[in-house]
Amino acid sequence: MYTRRYVLAALTAAPLAGLPHIGHAQQPAWPTRPIRLVVTFPPGGSSDAAARIVAPKLAERLGQPVVVDNKPGAGGGVGLEQVAKSQADGYTLVLAAAGGLTANPSLYTKLNYDPVRDFAPVTSFGTSPFVLIANPSLPAKTIGEVLSMAKRQPGKLSYASGGNGTAMHLSGELVKSMGGVHILHIPYRGSGPAMLSVMSGETQLAVVDLATVAGQLQSTRLKVLGVMDRQRSSLAPDLPTLAETGLKDFDAAGWFAILAPAATPQPIVTRLNTEITAILRLPEVRERFAATGLEPLPSTSDELAQRIRTETTKWAQVIKVSGAKLD
Repeated sequence: MYTRRYVLAALTAAPLAGLPHIGHAQQPAWPTRPIRLVVTFPPGGSSDAAARIVAPKLAERLGQPVVVDNKPGAGGGVGLEQVAKSQADGYTLVLAAAGGLTANPSLYTKLNYDPVRDFAPVTSFGTSPFVLIANPSLPAKTIGEVLSMAKRQPGKLSYASGGNGTAMHLSGELVKSMGGVHILHIPYRGSGPAMLSVMSGETQLAVVDLATVAGQLQSTRLKVLGVMDRQRSSLAPDLPTLAETGLKDFDAAGWFAILAPAATPQPIVTRLNTEITAILRLPEVRERFAATGLEPLPSTSDELAQRIRTETTKWAQVIKVSGAKLD
């Protein structure tokens, strides 16, 4: 009896011995086909350029093509919504800016994605420092002096930004909120026109990204009052921060991050984090990022998740005070 049962069991198990483990069959090796990296801005910008620097290097490490797919619109919302609804299998990623992840929930009356619920954070990607610039005729040389002028003459000063609801606009509103002043906001269509408005004297101030003014740092047609990040930028280390020059604890960094759809398997998220952060630390990548006006910003997935939560709360307060709303 026992011998018969043993032989029957052995015969039953034998066909399985040469087959792959069941667990491996359910979770095949990843990746086995091209990966799509959705960029939430048009081709030609700094984030798009940086994505195209990293994509081929990531493809080499993963053994599959990484295809950059631009999906601009709604402050990054178009691309983020599309990825949020994509299959969580590691084959669709998104490179999004801070605004789409932390400001859009408070800016838009209707948002078809939730930055926390609908995504698995992979890593922070890069930072694009903002600067506050002024027309040379403005007597103020620091943010402290600007705030003093604004308090003496409420509503007389104006600042330009790259458009309503942009990170540059909200950074300007944060200056007003923390400084307790009223400065008129004039929206333009992009950093370039905002910078030109200061150079021509249409506005006294503007919030623009450092890449836009990089070629004008020695110009007599504008002056840079300070970098809007908490720390000085390695791209222009001689420029002081606003926190150093009269607006304590000010921090309005423009940054980008890579995320996957929620429920993407953790081993895939971990692998992506490992490979992308390693790429971002390469000296040649740092040099190429600098040429586009970006600094690499690798992080853990948990650090990115915490940053999204913290800044969502911060910008919600700024947006509430400013009254900014978009449809």
